[in-house]
Amino acid sequence: MGAEPLIRGLCFGEGPRWHAGSLWLSDMHDHRVLTVSEAGRVTPVVEVPNRPSGLGFAADGTLLVVSMTDRSVWRWDGHALVRLADLGQLASHDCNDMVVDRHGRAYVGNFGFDLHHRAEFRPAELVAVEPDGAARVVATDLAFPNGTVITPDHATLIVAESYARRLSAFDIDAEGDLHNRRIWAELPAGVVPDGICLDSMMGIWIASPTTNECLRVESGGRVTHRIGLDQGAYACMLGGSDRRNLYILTAAGSDPDTCREQRSGRVDVARAPFPGAGLP
Repeated sequence: MGAEPLIRGLCFGEGPRWHAGSLWLSDMHDHRVLTVSEAGRVTPVVEVPNRPSGLGFAADGTLLVVSMTDRSVWRWDGHALVRLADLGQLASHDCNDMVVDRHGRAYVGNFGFDLHHRAEFRPAELVAVEPDGAARVVATDLAFPNGTVITPDHATLIVAESYARRLSAFDIDAEGDLHNRRIWAELPAGVVPDGICLDSMMGIWIASPTTNECLRVESGGRVTHRIGLDQGAYACMLGGSDRRNLYILTAAGSDPDTCREQRSGRVDVARAPFPGAGLP
């Protein structure tokens, strides 16, 4: 398997989602949300001044956007950005990725510490945001919670813990709370899981910036596929008309100033063996 560039010139792509026939993504350090067609046509959606990251969609299709440095989730209805939830009292540091369930409930991770200024590592929380904006912590002591998926039966949430090099799973109860934390997969040496996505055979694709690859793992940690890249992979999403296009967001690095200067960010695409499933 190999990947080919679809678009170039991004600052730093994050939070890819396949929705309504397009790939949606955050160009984090350019402060914009974009859509990309299967043919590679780029359309700006909205500017998010405090760095957009995770994306999702409410039950009515409204776009939800994680705004990193103000630790908030915003709604974009096509006309205006409205703050849905301020997580400043719940999230330890800048918010990052997010998954939104079928009810419009968002699960939002955060850094836990000041990554870009090389602060000492601290564990972080996963925060649930209800459709009305009410928010609460639903998991603690996570080692940099990052990409997150929900299985097709809506019963299990799986989150990448970047600093622990593992995927962890939780049961989701009827109220959206998380229970029965367990390790879903320990990852190979050197692999740091960033963004993730789920396929129909319950394999998880992992973007690994440290090893310049996107790899597919099964529960228990068996690696079935690896796609080598020429720069770091930070996020991935299965999409396209048959949900078998694996979109991989890559960049030479993640430092904000360097990203804006170099604009090395790309969306690469490869064909996957199984279509996307679950959420996002």
